[in-house]
This record gives sequence, structure tokens and C-alpha cells, in this order.
Amino acid sequence: MRKKLGILLSLVMFGMSMLTGCGSGSGASSNEDVKILLVLNQMDSFRETLVAAARDTAEAEGVQFEFKDAEGSIENQVNYLKSAKAEGYNVILCSPINAETVVELKASAGDIPIVFINSCPDEKQLKEGKYLYAGSDEFVAGQFQAEYVLSKLANRQEINVVLLKGERAHSATSGRTNGVKQTLESSGKKINYVFEDYADWDQNLAKHLFEIFLRTGSPVDCVLCENDSMAIGVIEACKEAGIDLSTLPVLGVDATADGCAAIKNGDMAFTVCQSGVGQGRAAVQAAIRFAQGESVDSLEGVSEDGKYVWVPFEKVDSTNVSQYSN
Repeated sequence: MRKKLGILLSLVMFGMSMLTGCGSGSGASSNEDVKILLVLNQMDSFRETLVAAARDTAEAEGVQFEFKDAEGSIENQVNYLKSAKAEGYNVILCSPINAETVVELKASAGDIPIVFINSCPDEKQLKEGKYLYAGSDEFVAGQFQAEYVLSKLANRQEINVVLLKGERAHSATSGRTNGVKQTLESSGKKINYVFEDYADWDQNLAKHLFEIFLRTGSPVDCVLCENDSMAIGVIEACKEAGIDLSTLPVLGVDATADGCAAIKNGDMAFTVCQSGVGQGRAAVQAAIRFAQGESVDSLEGVSEDGKYVWVPFEKVDSTNVSQYSN
């Protein structure tokens, strides 16, 4: 009888160990077994910083890392995710082309967990332990821009605003626009949006659009651009038109090298530091935990529901720009 009980106990323990192994799926047992695929929607100066930080963090953590640029193609992005499992990846970092593609991207990845970056999906598309967003709260970037304008133009009861926005379907565009408008409009001042359009994060398009605005002869008190590249485009248009930039605050987001240089030389008034280094680092740290079947609760900036890892924005102007530039 004692022998039978011993055999039965051994069988139960073996069964439990098998269940534990099955429960971990393709989870990695150590950092060396973690293989991360980063699929970017399209490269720009900010995303270059993010990718470099992700690669550096992966190297420091001793995990395998591969980067692929979809070059703005939804088809490329989907194909990269579909082939990820066959290529041995156990977690994906992904910057969606736009919010509408997230469902398709999740289906393409199959059972591989995804850490979304740079473009935040709708909350209902996120799931604790499987689908997470690592990035910054875009509303805050717009809020910081508006707060600067309200402080700079505190003696004005009416403010004429030019607003150049990012890509139409990008989550950062809607977040930053909402942050700007809600903050400005809650000030009690009369806010006139004398020109508002999508410049798609592009310097040349922003320059072209602002040149169109200048031909209208409409008054303008400030120009809010949702990234630094667009702000640089506006600055170029102003210089060519002979506009004194000390009288027209131009604002950006990202605190890129060009943006910080423009603040240093007095061309740009303000930007918001979106830490590409912080986002790349946080994304890889979350990915490692996903790959190993661990919780992200110990990560700095993680939300209570485990769906987000927030990397804070920071205000940058002439008083502190030296801290953000080389």
C-alpha cells in the first residue's frame, strides 16, 4: 500500500510539473533565451533614438534583438509579425502604422505577446500580461505646450493660434491635440485657431503649410507644432519671410537635437522632451518580463491595471535646454 501511494504521488508530481511547463508556453527560462523582434512603422529622428535605446538595453540585458522597418507599409508590418513565430521570436515590440491596424497585428502575431510603442492602441486592445503599451501620455505633451503659451501670453485675453498636427490616424496626434485644446480653452481666454492642419510630422510639409497660412495675412500669436521637425519647418518659413522669431513663439515636441539647437539659438521657444531612450528601455524591460512569463509590476511607471508603462514628458525651454542637448 505504501509503495502504491509513493508511485501515485510521483505520478501526481510529474503531472504537475508537466502542467507548469505547458503553462509557460514558449516562455524563456533565462535572458539568453529571450528573442525580441522590434517592428517599426517608419523611421524618423525620434524613432532612431528609441530603436538605439532598445538595442542597447537588449544588449545590456543579454537578450537577442532584431529590428525591422516597415517603411510605412501595413503589408510589410503584418508580414513581419506573421513570420515572427517561425523565426523563433517570443515577444514583439511594435509601433503600429495606425490605430486601425492593431487588431490585424495582434492576429498576425498569434500567441506571441506584444509591447506596443510610439503609437498607443485603444485601451480595449490591451491586456495585462499579453498586450501592453510602453510610452508617454500624449495628452500631457499638448498640455505642457498650452501651459507655456498661457504663461508667455498671460496678458492677452485673446490668442490667435496656428496648430500643425501629426498624422491623422496617429494616437499621438489626437492626444497632443486634445491636450492643447482642452488646456487653452479651460483658461477662460478667447482662443482662435486661425490655421489648423495635418503636417504628418514632416518638416517640408509643415514649412509649405505655414507659407500658405502667411499668404492669408491673418494674425498669429503662437505656432504649436506636434513635433520638432514640423517646428523647424515653420522656423524656416519664418526666416524666409523675414519674421522676427523673438516675437512669435514656435513650439515643438520631442526635444530632438535639432529642436534643442533651435532653442539654444533663439529660433524655437519651447519643446517637450519625449524620452526615446526611456521608452526604448522600458519597452525592452517589459518585453523580457513577458517572454519569461513574469509580471511587469516592478517596472517604474507601470499602471495599476498592468496595461501601460508610462515614461514622463518634461518641459524644455532656454532655461534648461543644455540638460537635453549634447
